Amino acid sequence: MIRNIYLITIASYFLSTLLPHIIYLQHLVSFLCMLAVFISFRHVRGLALFFGTLFLSAGILMLTVSKSGIAGFITSFGEMIQMVTLFAIIPILSLPIRYGNYAKEVSGFINSKVKGTGQLYALTSFVSYFFSSFMNLAALPMTYYSISDSLTNFQVENQKRYLSRAITHGYAMPLLWSPITPIVGTVLYLTGTAYVKILPYLIFLSICGLLLDWATGNHLFRSISWKRHGRKPQKETAAALQEPSAPKSYRFSKFFHIAGAIISLNVLIVVLDHFVAVSFLFLVSLIVIPFAYLWCLLIGQAHPFLSGVRNHFTRYIPRMQNQFFIFLTAGFFITALHVSHSDILVTYWVEDLIQFTGIRLFLVFLPLIPFALAFIGLHPAVGLALIADSLQTQVLQQSPIVVTIAMLGGAIPAFLMGPYNATLGMMSSLIDEKPFTLSNWNFNFTCLYLIFLTLFTQLLYSLL
Repeated sequence: MIRNIYLITIASYFLSTLLPHIIYLQHLVSFLCMLAVFISFRHVRGLALFFGTLFLSAGILMLTVSKSGIAGFITSFGEMIQMVTLFAIIPILSLPIRYGNYAKEVSGFINSKVKGTGQLYALTSFVSYFFSSFMNLAALPMTYYSISDSLTNFQVENQKRYLSRAITHGYAMPLLWSPITPIVGTVLYLTGTAYVKILPYLIFLSICGLLLDWATGNHLFRSISWKRHGRKPQKETAAALQEPSAPKSYRFSKFFHIAGAIISLNVLIVVLDHFVAVSFLFLVSLIVIPFAYLWCLLIGQAHPFLSGVRNHFTRYIPRMQNQFFIFLTAGFFITALHVSHSDILVTYWVEDLIQFTGIRLFLVFLPLIPFALAFIGLHPAVGLALIADSLQTQVLQQSPIVVTIAMLGGAIPAFLMGPYNATLGMMSSLIDEKPFTLSNWNFNFTCLYLIFLTLFTQLLYSLL
């Protein structure tokens, strides 16, 4: 039942966006989003239930005080369905990676080329960065299972910390610019900034963050003695006897598969974003499945891909009750702010803060907002959506690129240290450690990154 409601809601969102002149489709999306929220009630637990109920109650209260009718309550739902849709569809991009056995190539490269813990740390971080730019959350288990077995060939004092730092730091950096990352589409949607204008700055910041991770990671682990084993572990040797090694030309060609796919996807999105008059979030959601299918077709995995997509919609979508509930209730709350005109008060508060601090100092505080909200369980996209309308003032009009960078840059520490987000939640399950422990391990790097982000945004503000 819940799966069908979710799928019908997503389908109605696609139809209403493709056929905007049919007003009834917009109302249908609102009604189905409301239905999805109330059906999700019985399945949601923990912080998602708490904050979702808080958003829902506050929204209902504001609409009641403003004397909105029943139609006003229903049409207030659906504001963030575009985000939920992207969350639902993006994991399909991991299918070509899985069916193409790309992780095996990474493991084989490590066993043959890597000579020390410093090199291994940098490679782990880079592989996580590489996978994250295309697969989002699926990059975490892909990187972990590609690297963890090879780590037995090195003497590392704390393997869990070593892997957690390298994987999460590398994973977080492409979230600044990758078009398949929901936070990127959300911030561009909220600020109205063109993707092509901001992309060079985001890539530069992302690469600097990766280099900063390599520098801090090497400094941390360079004092740890390591010793490469004289022979491969028995299980690896046994596997080598059972599987013929792939030719080097084939092995390294798979790296170019992924690189070519990442470049092609970004070019396609940039071109379509320029010529097609639809939202960035919708555009990415629309091309994910055809793009992933074409990739699988080229590597001879078209039939497994179709089975994988069917399995995805059958098993993964029903487990999205937390995302549906928290994002749709947050969207309801944001719409209720508009309808009841309560957003004017929030705007005044932000304007007063900007007047008091000045734009330069406000840009220092702006990245800290999603970071702070992450510690009470709010996804950065939700936190940024709640404050975005308040930024439709002189600060966004004067420096749209800098504000967008500050918002996106502030989301990265939330992913690195937010103990309740999916990043640390998935990583904790992979290495069997508490999310708060992983958050603490990322503290030093996060502080350095925030300092660099602050300097970068201040420099851009002076130049742009």
